[in-house]
Amino acid sequence: MTEQIRFNDGAGYERFMGVWSRLAGEVFLDWLAPATKQRWIDIGCGNGAFTDLIVSHCSPAEIHGVDPSPEQLAFARARAMAVAAQFHQGDAMALPFPDDSFDIAVMALVIFFVPDPARGVAEMVRVVRPGGTVASYAWDFTGGGFPLEPLLVELRALGMTTPRPPSADAAQIDNLRALWTAAGLRDVETREITVQRSFADFDEFWSISLLSPSTGATLSAMAADDLAALKAKVRARLSIDAAGRVTGTARANAIKGRRPE
Repeated sequence: MTEQIRFNDGAGYERFMGVWSRLAGEVFLDWLAPATKQRWIDIGCGNGAFTDLIVSHCSPAEIHGVDPSPEQLAFARARAMAVAAQFHQGDAMALPFPDDSFDIAVMALVIFFVPDPARGVAEMVRVVRPGGTVASYAWDFTGGGFPLEPLLVELRALGMTTPRPPSADAAQIDNLRALWTAAGLRDVETREITVQRSFADFDEFWSISLLSPSTGATLSAMAADDLAALKAKVRARLSIDAAGRVTGTARANAIKGRRPE
């Protein structure tokens, strides 16, 4: 399915995806190894989870976050780091900035939501100065890297489908490389990022899963007996230690390239 997935609850996003975003984002920024005092644009910034990382890890000269959701932007502006960032409502395929405005353009867990990924990458290139960096990381949906894959596997086994991002295939390594190369970027590099997240117990894992727009409505509509059976199957797929703590695993694909001088 490719129906639209919307994250409009900033606090809910923080509990569900914000934690995952920072775990992968820290690895991504270490790999990116940017200089300090750079001008950044965070495209699809959502509730500011990754923007916060840029501020705390990279000491930017300035940073602008762009997102279509006013609710997410309101949450981002309320963060402590918001004094170091400016947030704008906007479209990844029509960024509200002139050419050559930034040193670094990034998309964190976003490119698969862009209806036309090639156009989104072209916009990143346009707003970055010659010699600047264009980079992204995204969950490997088609390769089973999404944080809720244990749940999605069991839903698929029941013949149930849940919404997927409209451009899920764009997150595959080969497709990312093709997008970056077609946009004229140089020195293109890719890597996989695997991260793990701990939950106090299965109930915490499950309650956070309900916050996902792609699965929450489906689970809420299930009959009690069917839901209990599904939970048992999902539990069996998870890594749970003797104390009941759950370890979740997710995998993202990352890419970076340089706009020619």
